[in-house]
Amino acid sequence: MDAKSRTTSATDVELVAAVVRGEGEALGALFDRHHHGVYRFLTRLSGTDSGDLDDLVQNTFVRLVDAAPRFAGQASVRSWILAIASHVAHDHIRAEIRRRKHVRAGDLAPLAGPDRPDQRFEGREALARFQRALDGLSHELRVAYIMCELEDSSGRDAASALGIPEGTLWRRLHDARKALLGAMSDAPVAVKEASNDSR
Repeated sequence: MDAKSRTTSATDVELVAAVVRGEGEALGALFDRHHHGVYRFLTRLSGTDSGDLDDLVQNTFVRLVDAAPRFAGQASVRSWILAIASHVAHDHIRAEIRRRKHVRAGDLAPLAGPDRPDQRFEGREALARFQRALDGLSHELRVAYIMCELEDSSGRDAASALGIPEGTLWRRLHDARKALLGAMSDAPVAVKEASNDSR
């Protein structure tokens, strides 16, 4: 059986073990299986689908090589990879904040552009409100919510992958849900008041 056939039929856990042994095709197989999920996770985590996300996905799999020897199998490989992606995103955000501190504020002012037509629809507006509320959460709360609620990781799996007690994960998830519910229930009132002021 050739290397490609072996990696195609191997489980994720077997592929991680092969990565530890230095088998490059195993890393390629993990990338092929999980890069779409990692991209989706990072898009949800950052609230954007910018060009930086491709780099963050790549960095996730670069870090996976270094982290593979420490994979204990207590979480699914998928959740473990998402936890790595969350650390990559967190580091990227911190680096971006540092970079912006060194750049004059005027240089960072975004250019105003026309609204996208799809944002005019009510469903898109609700989604935009939700994304703003999600962006307003701390990194830890956002990661817990996205992993468990949007990526369907179990609480035990997510906690294990993130290296935190399960109780901590559930507390973060509770706090995230509460904050999002509050933000979403307040949003229609704020929009309504703003529209009344404009008359």
